[in-house]
Amino acid sequence: MRPKRAGARRAAAGRQLTPGVGPRITWPMSFVKLDRRDIAILTVLGTEGRISKTALADRIGLGASACWDRLQRLQDAGVVAGYRAEVALRRIAPHVTVFVQVELGSHRAEAFRIFEAAIARHDEIVGAWALGGGFDYLLQVVTRDIDSYQRLMDALLEQKAGLARYFTYVVTKPVKSVPPPLGPLLEE
Repeated sequence: MRPKRAGARRAAAGRQLTPGVGPRITWPMSFVKLDRRDIAILTVLGTEGRISKTALADRIGLGASACWDRLQRLQDAGVVAGYRAEVALRRIAPHVTVFVQVELGSHRAEAFRIFEAAIARHDEIVGAWALGGGFDYLLQVVTRDIDSYQRLMDALLEQKAGLARYFTYVVTKPVKSVPPPLGPLLEE
């Protein structure tokens, strides 16, 4: 069992994997102040990342210049971390999505660093979260098939990445995948 860390009972708003550092809770010194128009911009961009600046300005009721200034401020502050396309893999290639619960054999800081460095080398691992509770990590893996998934797990075991046990959950169909709701997160 992982030792309890100070502040671990708070909401895991800043839990992160940092290369070379074990899992920990991080709390920003201060949050970026957002008003309703900033939230509207972020909400639209969360579902329509390719929207033109003019169309974005129209959607939120701002002039193009004012909208551009706000968007630039949000990008400069790191609130808008990037833009990407959502690819419909089912249309282009056979694949399987697997979630994996991972327990490490050791809970020393070095064991976390070794494991995180090992998973960083595998492109098939598309998501990884350090967790508090019954297991240490949750991985999201996308591979061509179950055989390639098993080869990945065998490789992690052979690399001596620190895995003690892992549990595999194959996704049978996607049900829901949407950006987080900003309104409820920002309410006081």
